[in-house]
Amino acid sequence: MSSNQHHTMTYTLNSGIKGNVNLSTKQIQHWIESYRVGSKYVTTVGKEYFGLNPELVADFKVHNEFSEQREYVTAIQQQPATSKDNEQLADAYSQHKVLIQVECKCGASFIDESTYRRNKWGCRECGDIVFLDSKKGMVDTVKGKAWYMTNRYFVER
Repeated sequence: MSSNQHHTMTYTLNSGIKGNVNLSTKQIQHWIESYRVGSKYVTTVGKEYFGLNPELVADFKVHNEFSEQREYVTAIQQQPATSKDNEQLADAYSQHKVLIQVECKCGASFIDESTYRRNKWGCRECGDIVFLDSKKGMVDTVKGKAWYMTNRYFVER
């Protein structure tokens, strides 16, 4: 395949914006190397300069099935997840969960889990909003330390 043949590369930025550009095989090889090492990529397309920061690119695809640059991209073989993989994934997620102790004016008192610390939460009994009492901080519960959230008294936000 000659290096003066052009192929369309479609890319998606981290923001979700899609773009595409026509590049030669050699330009695509340089882009893949820039993407791999994380260095900014600048080239000329026609009479215009084209630059792309790989740190802002979520993914890209070159629209040609049998091009030379395929040897530069290593495909990751997808293997079915085992229960051990799923268990490790669940452990990884659970390490980042925080406990929340909820005390609502409706009388409900319970412990919930969240993926991150929040300032507001909803009572699962009545649906009212409870607020984080940052002055009280964390309290001891049967499940461990938890952030205290209430609407039984005014909480400074």
